[in-house]
Amino acid sequence: MPQNINQPSNQIRLTNVSLVRLKKGKKRFEIACYKNKVLEYRSGVETDLDNVLQIPSVFLSVSKGQTAPTQDLAKAFGPKTSVNDIIMEILTKGEMQVGEKERHAQLERVHNEVIDIVAGKLVDPRSKRVYTTGMIDKALDQLSSQGGAAHKLDEGKGSGTATSTSGELGKEKAKEMPSWTGVVTTKSAKSQALDAMKALIAWQPIPVSRARMRLRVTCPTSILKQVAKGSTKKEVQEDTGDEGDKSAGTVKDRVLSYIEHVETQDTIGQEWEIVGFVEPGAFRRLGEFVGGETKGRGRVEVLDMAVTHEGD
Repeated sequence: MPQNINQPSNQIRLTNVSLVRLKKGKKRFEIACYKNKVLEYRSGVETDLDNVLQIPSVFLSVSKGQTAPTQDLAKAFGPKTSVNDIIMEILTKGEMQVGEKERHAQLERVHNEVIDIVAGKLVDPRSKRVYTTGMIDKALDQLSSQGGAAHKLDEGKGSGTATSTSGELGKEKAKEMPSWTGVVTTKSAKSQALDAMKALIAWQPIPVSRARMRLRVTCPTSILKQVAKGSTKKEVQEDTGDEGDKSAGTVKDRVLSYIEHVETQDTIGQEWEIVGFVEPGAFRRLGEFVGGETKGRGRVEVLDMAVTHEGD
């Protein structure tokens, strides 16, 4: 005789899913999502929950198909919290469980983003041309495979006069320099790109430098010849080596000291305006200096975040 198989009504079996888990109120809650969609939702690429969730329900165990009882949800999240709000909280705050294929896809996505950022920020210091993403990728691979310091330490091996002491000093210095071990999925692409640029600039597997920012600085002409507040008499003499140069350490000179290459310089009415190229690390200090010396009457405007020349 055929037998009826009784299956609990709160069991829903799902396969091929990415799980997002959140522990709250001494219980663990799960939601079942489509693969690769959770990260897209968290990054803002995907905004439609229907494209993220396999089913709009909260589970105690997705693998067992056991949905969370209403009383458990109310106790953990509050009686007035809707299921949709609970799903949103789990989706944004929960821990994501991913499979090997999805983990690889995520790593590749972050890797490509890091390479794109770095390629847009670094240039050949001689030609000022950008490198291709392939060349940047290869240079970073070289750093990670050599463990960073190997490239520079090997340069001293050919000298017969090298001592063990200098070798130890070289190793200590290498430890202090930025290193690169590869892309991870636990940090943002932006922060990893910054680490990658520091390592490339420090070790120079290929000749690189930061692309310069193009700025416009505007200051009242009345303060240009004033001695900068941050410049003591001793600092002025050290900077110029000439005690008789009364213009040394002026506001104008200090502004010019930040600018590596002047494009244009002019006086318009009661304002002095200069357009030039600045190393990105000096941008904040220049802005603070101009703001402090002019009491808000001066301006530092960014005309181009990264000046590069496209190669063939």
